[in-house]
Amino acid sequence: MAISKELINEIGQFSAATLHEALGKTGNLPSGIKPISPKMKVCGTAYTVKTMPCDNMMLHRAYAYAKAGDVLVVNCSNFYEAGYWGDLMSLGAKMKGIAGLVIDGCVRDADDIEAMDFPVFSRGLCIKGTGNHGEGILNQPIIMGEYMVNPGDIIVGDRDGVVVIPQNLVAETIEKARARELKEAKVRIELRKGLNSLQIYGWDKKYGY
Repeated sequence: MAISKELINEIGQFSAATLHEALGKTGNLPSGIKPISPKMKVCGTAYTVKTMPCDNMMLHRAYAYAKAGDVLVVNCSNFYEAGYWGDLMSLGAKMKGIAGLVIDGCVRDADDIEAMDFPVFSRGLCIKGTGNHGEGILNQPIIMGEYMVNPGDIIVGDRDGVVVIPQNLVAETIEKARARELKEAKVRIELRKGLNSLQIYGWDKKYGY
């Protein structure tokens, strides 16, 4: 089931935290995965990868095979002491129209990647190189933290973290995210009037705070 560009653009207007809440507090990828630059944001369809420890051949194949608008979502077999991705791969991916990289592992060449404005979300930075002859998985379901990511799921990331939205829940999640933002807008009005959150939510009366 392909998700339209219009829906992807719409869901990308919400923060990762709002979408996580709209999903019923699910879909969050490991909190250690953060953008290498705080202003980076990513939104697109998942192209999933699982690579062998300390080997990045599957990542080279992934950005070559993925389509414009895809986000590479990578499981590194729980091995973090390697820089699986760098500036040359970022340039190649950007030229193809890849929307970004979300990797449960480390990367390197952070300054150059940031300068070219290619969104990279990782566990951190590591200067150690990798091999390029290993096996792995491309564009099949993978596990990222607590959740399974399927090819074509929607990935949204910002400074707070990354969330995965299953394809069949995109429209519902957008609707709930809109409702949440409207509710929060009303709370902000009350806060500006001088009320506190205990009063706004009725916790002062319910719990006697």
